[in-house]
Amino acid sequence: MKKTLTLVMAMILTFTLAACGQNNNAGSSNTPATNNSGGTNATNAPTEETTTLSGSLLATGSSALQPLVDQASKTFMDKHSGVTIQVQGGGSGTGLTQVSEGQADIGNSDVYAEEKLEADKAAELVDHQVAVVAMATVVNPDIKVDNLTKQQLIDIYTGKVTNWSEVGGDDLKIAIINRPSSSGTRATFETYALGQKTEDLQGSVQEDSSGNVRKIIGETPGAIGYLALSYLNDTVKTVSYEGVAPTEENVANGTYPVWAYEHMYTKGEPNELAKAFLDFMMSPEIQDENGPVVQLGYIPISNMQVTRDIEGNISNK
Repeated sequence: MKKTLTLVMAMILTFTLAACGQNNNAGSSNTPATNNSGGTNATNAPTEETTTLSGSLLATGSSALQPLVDQASKTFMDKHSGVTIQVQGGGSGTGLTQVSEGQADIGNSDVYAEEKLEADKAAELVDHQVAVVAMATVVNPDIKVDNLTKQQLIDIYTGKVTNWSEVGGDDLKIAIINRPSSSGTRATFETYALGQKTEDLQGSVQEDSSGNVRKIIGETPGAIGYLALSYLNDTVKTVSYEGVAPTEENVANGTYPVWAYEHMYTKGEPNELAKAFLDFMMSPEIQDENGPVVQLGYIPISNMQVTRDIEGNISNK
């Protein structure tokens, strides 16, 4: 009887241990499997968090570039709620000086830093070219002149010609609306339209803002000035240069010469936030035909069929 009881107890113990083993195996199926390198399978690995941008940037300088940077900054801030970007004008010289002195994160300029700063200061800056801008001669809409030659423009801006009748227009005094010497727009116009620097003529008006230049020309009989294509509207009239109209196509193929690269300079390599914004400036969202570069009247660098170096020499791509 004892032997029988012992045998039964042994059989019960065996079945119990076997059942426990099966339960343990079933539980192990919920443990992450390891790969050959000892890590967990990718399907069970935690998702890497994306970096959230935050902080502030100040971009100052070129009023010709300001509309593009302003619009791009608003879109960028919509995507990154923790970011604040201030965009201010003041002219290319101001932007370059402020970024050089650490007063701004980005200096917007229509000209190379070497054209406005001492060589050692310019060497500290990193150039980020984001677009091409063309400058057009513009006049009050009532002026009956559609084309001006290089020499006629030189004569106007040096005071040799003071009446529109001298260049084929009506008997009306010419009113020059100019930009200050710190302006990159002025530097571009003088370099590529006039081929020389000019002195400020007595009676001419100076304005820091391209928007103000446009307003005054539109309201002043006999007025002449120059604006980036991004500022053109029906309140002013564009004038051809040497018979060539200031259009994107003529700029891109090299037949219209009054254009420059749009630069966004940083002092040294940009920090994380500035780099993210500069990368965004070159993204398809900004650069493609439906983006603000094209819609605001700038030209994507990728559309250019020619290049221009710092000396002003043009060559085919």
